[in-house]
Amino acid sequence: MRLWLSQYEPAVLLIPLVSWLAPANRGENGFLTPSLKHLWKRFSWSPRFIVGDKGYVGAAGKAYCRQRWDTAIVTHKRADQALVAPFDSEREVYCPQGQPLRWLGYDRDTAQHWFGRREPTSLCACCWEASSCLYEFAYPAASQETLLGRLPLSTRAAQTLIQQVRPWIEASQSYEKNQLGLSQMFLNSLRFAWCVGLLSDAVSILRALALLHRKTSSMCLLNQLAPQQMLMKLP
Repeated sequence: MRLWLSQYEPAVLLIPLVSWLAPANRGENGFLTPSLKHLWKRFSWSPRFIVGDKGYVGAAGKAYCRQRWDTAIVTHKRADQALVAPFDSEREVYCPQGQPLRWLGYDRDTAQHWFGRREPTSLCACCWEASSCLYEFAYPAASQETLLGRLPLSTRAAQTLIQQVRPWIEASQSYEKNQLGLSQMFLNSLRFAWCVGLLSDAVSILRALALLHRKTSSMCLLNQLAPQQMLMKLP
């Protein structure tokens, strides 16, 4: 689990919060909830939004994180998961009669999401239920933890996390792996791998601290590749 440091603007900077090293036959699905429990025990804090891979996080884990820490686990919908109301796709939500909806908010007391009409409301004028419709619709978050959960996938925030944040995870980890030379290592001992993992996390944290304390004017990652003017020592 890594934390995106938004205060560092020149580049994407992730620091490790919780790391697990396990044999290859252990799935990642069981590590999310213990990670959040460790964070809450250590810092009395849990992240508001977590972006994960759709295959790593189950519905039970998402529901527990939503109920226990009010944390949103944002992932893509798997191909074998069915759509539930009001979703027609990950981005499109409609009322029972086909009027596009927008998200109004989440009620923690009832664990329900509220949706309202989205402009333009051309279908409402000819809807046979218009006289009795309140133009607001509630859907329980537990009906589909991936589509609804704590943050519906149709919202702009969820799509921004999936489309712009999610692709950077593997890229940043691969960059650090190559930078530290881990891609050239083969570790067949879990104990030794754990030591290397701790050292790698320590290097990542120290590097992040160094970058955060550097002056803004010298943060450009391409400074060494930029052209420089040569000095001509003329008399």
